[in-house]
Amino acid sequence: MLAELLLALLAGIFAGIITGLTPGIHINLIGAFLISTSATLFFKIPGIYLVIFIVSMAITHTFLDFIPSILLGCPDTDTELSILPGHELLKKGKGYEAILLSAYGGLAAIIIFVIVSFPSIIIMRKVFPLLKQVMPYLLIFVSILLILTERKKSNALIVFLLTGALGWIVSTLTLKQPLFPLLTGLFGSSTLLLSIKNKTKIPKQRIVKTKPPIKKPLLGALIASPLCSFLPGLGSGQAAVIGNLISNTNRKGFLVLLGATNTLVMGFSFLSLYAVSKTRTGAALAIKHLANITSQKEIILIIMTTLLVGGIAFFLTKHIGILFSKKIDKINYKYLSIITLLILSLLIFLISGIKGFFVFVISTITGMYSISLKVKRTNMMGALLIPTILFYLH
Repeated sequence: MLAELLLALLAGIFAGIITGLTPGIHINLIGAFLISTSATLFFKIPGIYLVIFIVSMAITHTFLDFIPSILLGCPDTDTELSILPGHELLKKGKGYEAILLSAYGGLAAIIIFVIVSFPSIIIMRKVFPLLKQVMPYLLIFVSILLILTERKKSNALIVFLLTGALGWIVSTLTLKQPLFPLLTGLFGSSTLLLSIKNKTKIPKQRIVKTKPPIKKPLLGALIASPLCSFLPGLGSGQAAVIGNLISNTNRKGFLVLLGATNTLVMGFSFLSLYAVSKTRTGAALAIKHLANITSQKEIILIIMTTLLVGGIAFFLTKHIGILFSKKIDKINYKYLSIITLLILSLLIFLISGIKGFFVFVISTITGMYSISLKVKRTNMMGALLIPTILFYLH
């Protein structure tokens, strides 16, 4: 059994490297594939091995997905906020430092996660029944709070409502993986097209060590991240903004905060599945379909897997980050962006069909307009929040 568990762990790490480094390939897609094929391809594999595979893949992904987010400007829904501070450092030749800061945040988050896991499970079981009654109003409060943090509040409101309307329309369509074209357009291709338009040039990157600010970013991440365990529609981007309001850290600290929230949100989603049977990430949803996590031994195994894989993923991020950072200035950034955009377009067409591709185009235009209003891109998460609020209100 130990050998099989180790094999599942290593396979998950390998899959997490692929999903983390490949723009547009999110762990949610792999999770959906596992769910759809579990009755045919994986019916002989015990569920616990698939669980370890998914946990390993998900944790590895939360570390490595900052590399394309910072170096290519092509984030997924968990790292969209890293574009601005990450790109600022990239343009100064400090892209590797930005990657390293996010990795330090993720590593610190893993250690804290293990420490607070069981107290968090107890709190979740007591708090969730109370929150269930006021869920839509909490989401409205958080949405207003995010808008009020902006200098250009009217622009933030426009972006939130516009993307929210788009998200609601997409939710009414019969579409495979509807979030894939929607969020890829809003956060990924819109940034790539602007990079092509602005003829972004990447300077030679310096590979230097950095001393990350840990205490304040980690405090903010620890307070804000559990919100995503309870409130649907909120991602690590929103948790990071709320965490930054609490810790009030600088730009480098914000990258640490992002790395920490990205990993903590994933970890807390596993705890939420065990404690209150609620899924807040695609990885947790896949686990719920493939295995019934009810025993304390199973959740301990998941927590220990998270700890082990987190250490390995930190090591991988450091060394893969060096490799990519040394090569990025030698690559034609315009052509790389075009190739990435073509790959994303092809994937969306294959996965979501012609309707999905149309959603992708509209989302890309909406994303470019939203970016032009010069507010935080987290406001574009209205695409998830507004449909979720309307669902709970009705």
